[in-house]
Amino acid sequence: MIREFARNIVSLRAMSGDMSLAVEKLDKHSWRVHGGVADQPMTLSYEVYAWDLSVRAAHLDVSHGFFNGSSVFLAVEGQTGSPCVVDIERPEGAAYRDWQVVTSLPRVPRGVGAARPYGFGLYQANSYDELIDHPVEMGRFTLVHFHAAGVRHDVAVTGRHDCDTERLVADLQRVCEWQIALFGGPAPVDYYAFLVMVVGDGYGGLEHRASTALIASRGDLPWRGMQGMPDGYKAFLGLCSHEYFHTWNVKRIKPAAFSPYDLSCENYTRLLWAFEGFTSYYDDLALVRSGVIALEDYLGLLGKTISNVLRTPGRLRQSVAESSFDAWIKYYRQDENSPNAIVSYYAKGALIALALDLQMRSATESRLSLDDVMRFLWQRYGQTGLGVPEDGIFLAVAEVATMGGERTLGGRLSRWLRKAVEGTEDLPLERWLKSFGINWRVDAVGKATTLGAKVAATGAEVKLVNVFDDGPAQRAGLSAGDVLVAMDGLRVTGAGLDGLLARRKPGERVEVHAFRRDELMRYDVELGEPEADTVTLGLVGKPTALAAMRRRGWLGG
Repeated sequence: MIREFARNIVSLRAMSGDMSLAVEKLDKHSWRVHGGVADQPMTLSYEVYAWDLSVRAAHLDVSHGFFNGSSVFLAVEGQTGSPCVVDIERPEGAAYRDWQVVTSLPRVPRGVGAARPYGFGLYQANSYDELIDHPVEMGRFTLVHFHAAGVRHDVAVTGRHDCDTERLVADLQRVCEWQIALFGGPAPVDYYAFLVMVVGDGYGGLEHRASTALIASRGDLPWRGMQGMPDGYKAFLGLCSHEYFHTWNVKRIKPAAFSPYDLSCENYTRLLWAFEGFTSYYDDLALVRSGVIALEDYLGLLGKTISNVLRTPGRLRQSVAESSFDAWIKYYRQDENSPNAIVSYYAKGALIALALDLQMRSATESRLSLDDVMRFLWQRYGQTGLGVPEDGIFLAVAEVATMGGERTLGGRLSRWLRKAVEGTEDLPLERWLKSFGINWRVDAVGKATTLGAKVAATGAEVKLVNVFDDGPAQRAGLSAGDVLVAMDGLRVTGAGLDGLLARRKPGERVEVHAFRRDELMRYDVELGEPEADTVTLGLVGKPTALAAMRRRGWLGG
């Protein structure tokens, strides 16, 4: 996505020796310098405003500094393939004497100014593309490490926390070792860094070729004496697993449309369902297959993913191939109508990966699986640097099956996969999971009736955030942004709305007053039947021998 990083440049000047050079701005992110002298060096100086506390850009204050190179480094047109040297300087003053640096950007190996481990000084990159793919964290942080398949992994935790780092690195080590083994080893990096920014409430990650930048809620990290596996910690481990899997699937196995990236515009592909969706399937699967979480925990996470897809009406309108292609204008720029119009290529892509995996395993009694497809993609595209063509995943499935002696199966699965990613039908997951000894139950949880809308309460105000297509609210004329005031003459509050609805039955009519902008409106709403959209998965108590064997092959244990 075009993040418009150039908007944060607040001043820029060019010098050649003592001579100031004229700088002409050509467009929103390009400049041309005039008046330079041939064979004489030019110095370009610019100041960047850094106050974006996210995994995408740059943030600097007295407690730390963080940046993605894409948000701070200008590129010299025509020279993006040239080597770069970066001097990361320690801030001036005694308060910063104990600051350190953690980054996967390689250090200059020797010479004056060469950075020491975790120190300020000279770092290097072979190209601009490499330069912007190694985020940097500096400041005071908790630094721990582990080795997975012989590779050193650092975990730097910035922000106040009470994290049980011994528990964290033990769990991460198991996940990373499992992923390295999945692709056959050795790891495609000789060092890896998890850069974790801890905040009160946050969640997000961004993959890089030898590191990941993460934002996590303080309460989601493990603490000493913690019992079991809380939901927040499972979510954090899943995030780490997701970004680590990208070390193969996205950073090295990538669409041909991304080889190379054109950073001046959006890069279009219909394959994000495979690159983000398959990664979203393996992130939690890696947790259970590495033994970090229990089978029941995994089924709980999988049930949530299925439920989230079922709660999105847009899944019946947009395919994951279309969602991939339009990601830059729809998925990453969502509005009040997005649930009605789009489907997540992350979530439904993960379910397509699940369906493909289960079909391959059941048809071959676990001789072949999606694991074989991922290894094939790694060998064919990841290790060679070739981009995956738009039909490459379909062809890979067919070729893997053929190499495994299942030519007919390969053709059938390839055709099924194309139909699944280009169509909008729900997947018959219940049937496939049953053959692996997994129970499926779907309910309308917690509601007796529904308005057909998502609401948000801020103080005393109850606002409609999303109004779902053809639901009671939409049929009555209500719209997203309307503020509910009263229902049948009783004031609506965030805490009281569910109580008012619980006393009604589907088909009953209620009088609703709401503000649209500053105008009070009245609506006659016929309440609806709540959707059965909450899926609960469980282990069959006494599965058949075949189902038990399949389940062990899939989930382990």
